[in-house]
Amino acid sequence: MEKVDIMLEPVQAFLVQIGAFLPKFALALGVLVAGWLLAKFASFAIVKALRAVNFNVLTERAGLDSFLSQGGIQTDTTGIFGMLVYWLVILAALIIGFNGMGLTYIPGLLGEVVRFVPKVAVALLILAFGAYFARFIGNAVLAYCKSISIQDADLLGKLAQYAVMTFVVLIALDQVNVGGDIVRESFLIILAGVVFALALAFGLGGKDAAAELIERWWPREKNKDGD
Repeated sequence: MEKVDIMLEPVQAFLVQIGAFLPKFALALGVLVAGWLLAKFASFAIVKALRAVNFNVLTERAGLDSFLSQGGIQTDTTGIFGMLVYWLVILAALIIGFNGMGLTYIPGLLGEVVRFVPKVAVALLILAFGAYFARFIGNAVLAYCKSISIQDADLLGKLAQYAVMTFVVLIALDQVNVGGDIVRESFLIILAGVVFALALAFGLGGKDAAAELIERWWPREKNKDGD
């Protein structure tokens, strides 16, 4: 009889552990289901709120929605915000559920992801408003150059837009801690190289081309009339 009791002790201990674990698992499952329902509601609410303030119109005019469409993404920028909120709530529910089951090492990993999601949302906001501002600046430069009869106004407008957009992208990347100083320094090196190359070209062999370009933009006849 004693031998039978000794053999049954591991089984009894296992059943005790299962009995203690099942309520925790049921509670974690309930938290996950509630989190899923809350995530669906939060995603729906944020999308409706953004569309109510015409945020989708801003992203469409900024060109972000067309960029996503060309990349094969079926949703727009507003939908991406909804997805981010959805997964943020789901991850929070998972953290609560795993903590309830005593699995503390998994919530630590999920916590890093949860802290990263808001940064992505802020980076998307920067891109949305930055792209809209860059297009506004480009159109303003284009309109000004056309008003004073400068040729290549389209080129100058695009250059202004792309210059602003480049800084916006750098700010967004810095927000999500991608690249950091390496990206900024690489951009500055490339920009300095382009400026130096243009200056060298005009200084050594491009005097005639520079004079022709200046003449195209500010003809002498117009200057005389202005005098």
